[in-house]
Amino acid sequence: MRARPLGRTSVQVSTLGFGAAPIGNLHSPIGDSQAQATLDAAWDAGVRYYDTAPHYGLGLSERRLGDALAHRTRAEFTISTKVGRLLEPHPAPTGSDLTAGGFAVPDTLIRRPDYSRDGVLRSLEASLKRLRLDHVDIVYVHDPDDHLAAALDHALPALTALRDQGVIGAVGVGANTVAPLLRVVEEAEVDAVMVAGRWTLLDRTARPLLDACAGRGVAVVAAAPFNSGLLSRPYPPSDATFDYGPASESALRRARLLAGVAGRHGTELPHAALRFPLRDPGVACVVAGFRTPAEVVSAARWTATELTEEAWLDLDTAAARAAEVPPA
Repeated sequence: MRARPLGRTSVQVSTLGFGAAPIGNLHSPIGDSQAQATLDAAWDAGVRYYDTAPHYGLGLSERRLGDALAHRTRAEFTISTKVGRLLEPHPAPTGSDLTAGGFAVPDTLIRRPDYSRDGVLRSLEASLKRLRLDHVDIVYVHDPDDHLAAALDHALPALTALRDQGVIGAVGVGANTVAPLLRVVEEAEVDAVMVAGRWTLLDRTARPLLDACAGRGVAVVAAAPFNSGLLSRPYPPSDATFDYGPASESALRRARLLAGVAGRHGTELPHAALRFPLRDPGVACVVAGFRTPAEVVSAARWTATELTEEAWLDLDTAAARAAEVPPA
């Protein structure tokens, strides 16, 4: 699988990145053996970029990722993790994190927002222990939407200092919304942004962000290309999810329209969804979450196979037409 530079840094990322939230038991549990098999399948498919966070399964994702990569040559893979949420003992656990955090793990820990310099250093130190590593390549400030001042004044300068000291390779910020990312790109010194779900076949609202990044030499990592499930199947079912909730009738209608266009060009909706972000030269890679080896194998094949120009023309036309249809 092709390796690409992350913007102006020396960090390399594979075209397809492994989003490690599902192996942190996102929404439902999977066993250690399945997580290991899925990560092994990713390695065998050529995936060399792995993205995780303390938030994912209250550290479970980082621990599983660290275990799976422990026997790999460190120079052969790239890892990113995130800061902004410190994990601390839960004063009154309920038994499950599903309601509060969305992960099927015991809630013995709780997430406390902390975008201070000390919080960044403590979070990163704990992540390294869980990952069984002495360094990570990329660190993103995670979801700073409600903490932008602290992120700009404290978290990002702390990470920039670590990068300048050679402790980490790149500094980034990641979020599901465009506005905070755009402000960070305009006001801070970052190497990359991870935008989740906003630069997809269905949702292209990150266009201003991509333009701003291109003008400043900031790399874009396009995460959640399936919009949390809606674009992951050849024909979206009625119970499909969109941005971590039930898909609206309008979203379903638009996704099914795109699925029909993809089918007429001899391919499938998830193939088009994975390839779409990579069409922009500013996008370094696309990061998707995987729960099974079969999902990884399919994604690697789709990522490596381009669509025809005719297919893209019809998909773009359909997407523009669907966007003009008022919500149900």
